[in-house]
Amino acid sequence: MGEVKTIHPYVTKTVEILNGEPIIKETRISVRSVVQYVLKYGMTPEEFTKEFSNIELAAIYDALSYYYDNKDEIDLLIEENKEDKWKGTFKENT
Repeated sequence: MGEVKTIHPYVTKTVEILNGEPIIKETRISVRSVVQYVLKYGMTPEEFTKEFSNIELAAIYDALSYYYDNKDEIDLLIEENKEDKWKGTFKENT
């Protein structure tokens, strides 16, 4: 019996937005951002929807579900987007 793939109705990828990074549909909010706010910084999904009122609570939970289904992918994106990773790429004009 093959592996059953979970459907994530609120998550999509398109190369035109964030270079194909998984986002909440019809937004520019990445799954990576949801994971960082909720799991890393302790914001509740309800607080997240108050800050970003155009996002449904179900979309936040779906983004978190997507994270657990694709943890390696999202953890890599988090690592690649840490400030210390890109900070040195911009040089001051002197």
